[in-house]
Amino acid sequence: MKIKFTLICLFVLTFAVAQENPQPKEPIEADRPDQTETPSTVPKGMFQVETGFTYEKTDGNSDSFSLPSVLWKYGVNENFELRLITEFVTDKTKTPTTETSGFTPVWVGCKIKISDEKGIIPKTSFIGHIQLPNMASTKYKANYWAPQFRFTMQHSLSEKLTLSYNLGSEWDGITAEPTFIYTLSTGYSFTEKLGGYVELFGFAPQQDKAEHNFDGGLTYLLSDNFMLDLSSGIGISQNAPDLYVSAGCSLRL
Repeated sequence: MKIKFTLICLFVLTFAVAQENPQPKEPIEADRPDQTETPSTVPKGMFQVETGFTYEKTDGNSDSFSLPSVLWKYGVNENFELRLITEFVTDKTKTPTTETSGFTPVWVGCKIKISDEKGIIPKTSFIGHIQLPNMASTKYKANYWAPQFRFTMQHSLSEKLTLSYNLGSEWDGITAEPTFIYTLSTGYSFTEKLGGYVELFGFAPQQDKAEHNFDGGLTYLLSDNFMLDLSSGIGISQNAPDLYVSAGCSLRL
């Protein structure tokens, strides 16, 4: 109940403060739907909410639903944004038949702009989060506070084509072992409103085999401040999830 009340307060605060903010000149840029996060930050004084629903088939015996995941962002200035991640999940297994639902631990953090694109130097930002182990439903609480970080880079190859990549690491709050993260994505603007991407991404635990995935998706700008997205991906290594499908939207206020 406390978690639900907190999320409602965040939504109300987002809407109230946003009414006083000027409209930005550039179209919205979001960290979804791909796994590669953008180096762009939310304009100063603006709130941005990125949310979506995801179905993941882990293997032949288990499925996972994210209903939904939400990234809350606020632009403190042109080089710094505050971030909050909340997610409600349902995990199901067939044998034995089980179903577990609840909020996973909340992540709080920030994105810091490092450099603009200049020649071979990519547009670069740093993203850091910390997991709050007890701010979760009982069955999803973690044992420890856990960090997560990544560097986000982007090159403009042409007016329509971009190359983006992330490198970082994360901890799960259960063990002390890190999982290393990589992503590589190409984005293409078909029109001023319709965009698409294809991507490779993976996770490499310190004490286990790495998992590698391939995905792609589309985005559509309904306005400069509202974007829809649709994506899907498959695992390309033996220990990766079989597939996932996701749909969502991003709103800037």
